[in-house]
Amino acid sequence: MSRPVRVVRVDTTSAAPAAATTRRRASTRSAVGPVLLVMSVAARLAWTYLAPNGANFVDLHVYIGGAAAIDHAGSLYQYVYADQTPDFPLPFTYPPFAAMIFYPLHLLPFALVAFCWQVGAMVALYGVVRISQRLLGVATGAGHGLAMLWTAIAIWLEPLRSTFDYGQINVVLVLATLYAVYTTRWWFSGLLVGSAAGVKLTPAITGLYFLGARRWAAAVFSAIVFFATVVISALVIGDETRQYFTKLIFSTDRIGPICTTFNQSWRGGICRIFGHDAGYSPLVLTGIAITAILAVLAWRALGNDRLGMLLVVELFGLLLSPISWTHHWVWLVPLMIWLLHGPLSERVGARILGWTWLALTIIGVPWLLSFAQPTIWQNGRAWYLAWAGLVYIVATLATLAWIAASGPRAAKW
Repeated sequence: MSRPVRVVRVDTTSAAPAAATTRRRASTRSAVGPVLLVMSVAARLAWTYLAPNGANFVDLHVYIGGAAAIDHAGSLYQYVYADQTPDFPLPFTYPPFAAMIFYPLHLLPFALVAFCWQVGAMVALYGVVRISQRLLGVATGAGHGLAMLWTAIAIWLEPLRSTFDYGQINVVLVLATLYAVYTTRWWFSGLLVGSAAGVKLTPAITGLYFLGARRWAAAVFSAIVFFATVVISALVIGDETRQYFTKLIFSTDRIGPICTTFNQSWRGGICRIFGHDAGYSPLVLTGIAITAILAVLAWRALGNDRLGMLLVVELFGLLLSPISWTHHWVWLVPLMIWLLHGPLSERVGARILGWTWLALTIIGVPWLLSFAQPTIWQNGRAWYLAWAGLVYIVATLATLAWIAASGPRAAKW
């Protein structure tokens, strides 16, 4: 005898409006995103070339001028650029491999290089947004309108403003690192991270991600590639290579003033409070230890969220480094995308943190505070200015703590 079948009526009245709303939002983004991106790019270029205080490309001058100096033996790390920075002649502070990579650029007109560099940085920024979306599971053909909208906004955030103003390379390094995590080809991941670290040491922190994610081959190969950049440099410019890796790599004073508000690392924050560089004193090490503990807890809470896990590592690296200029904080762009569109985006804390980071970077709090320091060499300042200068540090600790408490696996501890 057959059993009676229970028929359940499915209520679609609430689902239909929600689906329609989602489609309308996607359609609006697809229409608005390209328009806003074109307007944003045009406004950025207009600011660069028409405003009295437009971009000065001082770091790009250092890249190219330093690279040209390798034509004269022993002069790479004696080179300084002071035309637009008389209070701090800027030395070449990068690994010797960077000078070799930048060398061909000195053969071209600087104006042409600067224009292409700025446009290339904008393209790389769009790439950063797209790879962040892909790491969140967005399909290849989807999300372009939203990516353009994010790129249009990100162009005007403080880390990108300083990147464009100075002609910095950080956005390209962030793109390389993101793709290294996105691709499953261990050799390509290692090649990207090892080469990026050869140009600028900061991407080396990504090795911790490879180790934590148990991507052993990528971790080992990235170290091999970095070592290869050192060997190649030694073969081409041996004296400069020995000088950099035996002496200059430890000279943080060559990079810039530790205490300036533009340095958003633990060492910079403590320096502003006490009015002098405390080095890696017990207090600075305590701050780093607290950050490390929160990072480990946040990592454990995230499960298999590759973008979230990478961001935890990169945020830890930014606070660990002796100097983390505001243009190093390009990582805040994928962080905000993760907070507002990632797996935890429906939680109130994610939205609060995402919008808070957006407000902080649009305002440019460190940049705003810089007007209260007569020169970048000023160490001491009023207590309220010193504590306000911890803004990125405090926001990072709050972000890591929230991830640790709210991640998908946090409730299982």
